[in-house]
Amino acid sequence: MVSYRVIIEQDEDGVLVARVPDLPGCATEGKNREELMANVKEAIEAYLEALKKDGAPVPIEMAQINV
Repeated sequence: MVSYRVIIEQDEDGVLVARVPDLPGCATEGKNREELMANVKEAIEAYLEALKKDGAPVPIEMAQINV
């Protein structure tokens, strides 16, 4: 299983928006955190499937180190 960092923000209408920095263009939204997390999981899976179908490399997990 690969983990991806997800950045969650709230827009001006109160909708939660998630983006996955390691997967350019991979973003989704939800009315609440539960819906958002389900949507982002689905978005990541679809993104990775598309990469595999196109024969493109799949990004691996990115780690952050604080010094």
